[in-house]
Amino acid sequence: MRTRPLKVALLGCGVVGSEVARIMTTHADDLTARIGAPVELAGVAVRRPSKVREGIDPALITTDATALLKRGDIDVVIEVIGGIEPARTLITTAFENGASVVSANKALLAQDGAALHAAAEQHGLDLYYEAAVAGAIPLVRPMRESLAGDKINRVIGIVNGTTNFILDKMDSTGAGYQEALDEATALGYAEADPTADVEGYDAAAKAAILAGIAFHTRVRLDDVYREGMTEVSSADFASAKRMGCTIKLLAILERAADGASVTARVHPAMIPLTHPLASVREAYNAVFVEAEAAGRLMFYGPGAGGSPTASAVLGDLVAVCRNKLAEATGPGESAYTQLPVSAMGEVVTRYHISLDVADKPGVLAQVATTFAEHGVSIDTVRQQGRPDGVGNEASLVVVTHRAPDAALSGTVEALRKLDTVRGVASIMRVEGE
Repeated sequence: MRTRPLKVALLGCGVVGSEVARIMTTHADDLTARIGAPVELAGVAVRRPSKVREGIDPALITTDATALLKRGDIDVVIEVIGGIEPARTLITTAFENGASVVSANKALLAQDGAALHAAAEQHGLDLYYEAAVAGAIPLVRPMRESLAGDKINRVIGIVNGTTNFILDKMDSTGAGYQEALDEATALGYAEADPTADVEGYDAAAKAAILAGIAFHTRVRLDDVYREGMTEVSSADFASAKRMGCTIKLLAILERAADGASVTARVHPAMIPLTHPLASVREAYNAVFVEAEAAGRLMFYGPGAGGSPTASAVLGDLVAVCRNKLAEATGPGESAYTQLPVSAMGEVVTRYHISLDVADKPGVLAQVATTFAEHGVSIDTVRQQGRPDGVGNEASLVVVTHRAPDAALSGTVEALRKLDTVRGVASIMRVEGE
């Protein structure tokens, strides 16, 4: 066994970084046995050096991350500071100074993953990022390695715990959106500013990373269609229950039937209660992978938090250190297919549309004609008086057959212009059937 320790620089020491440092210290002997050499925390770069960090030698703390990376003896850099800069520059600096990188930075990888992979390859080093998607759930490595000989056609998943917690509470307790968000904030699931979660930005970054891996093509954050879930209402859940469905914020990645393109999207959707994702509760994540040979695979577990994310980081650390000892590298970027990413309008899906309409004869025929004019077939229609007792108005719920999203959205816009349609109360896609 090698006796000289592999030296690790830790960039960031917040919730995840402090847990990484703790595990490296308390499980040092186990890590040594698994890697084949000791690992040593050689420095911790932070913004606020005066903050007390229990269990970390104050002598390791520095505010000069660049100097730490340029010392010349760092073997592996763990980046858990997040954001685009200075993380991008620091990771590049790590590669230039001979260190492999383990990152949990989904935003950076979704935006500049290709450039970072190229830099790692140029210097013969590793870039690992299991912790960037779905926390502790082993997902990135199985898709990069275990399924490397298979063809993945579809990935559908819940990849944001905050939104799943909110939607689960709305479903199980009948709470409204704001009430469920307030509970998520009080329990620490939602940030003070929850925009990144509830507007789908976090899930979209993860979707871009997973799509690139699944389809061996470069998918950037800008390629991912995104809708948040702030407009989901108790009435939507009531409609979903009548259909035997629930509502989840989903990341959906698909290869076209002819294999010539891919799509990546994040939005709320109704899914049948019989679908495995429907039973994912609280702040858990789950990802459903459909591969040609392996069939349908389900990955489930805690998707966020200090300990789960640190577990994924340490798993990558062990793999990267083993590669260092073997003077080898693991899998890099695989983008040989160079498939185009189709626009959302080309996606074939179904709509659940709730309309407030005039309660008089001929309205249903007028609505049906509008669907037909846009080439959209209707599956079911339900009409009832307004539950709030508003006179001369009715609620009309239409569920379509599958059609291109552009045709469906065009139908909705045409419906808005009808004199008999007082308003479009909600639009929800139906998936997972």
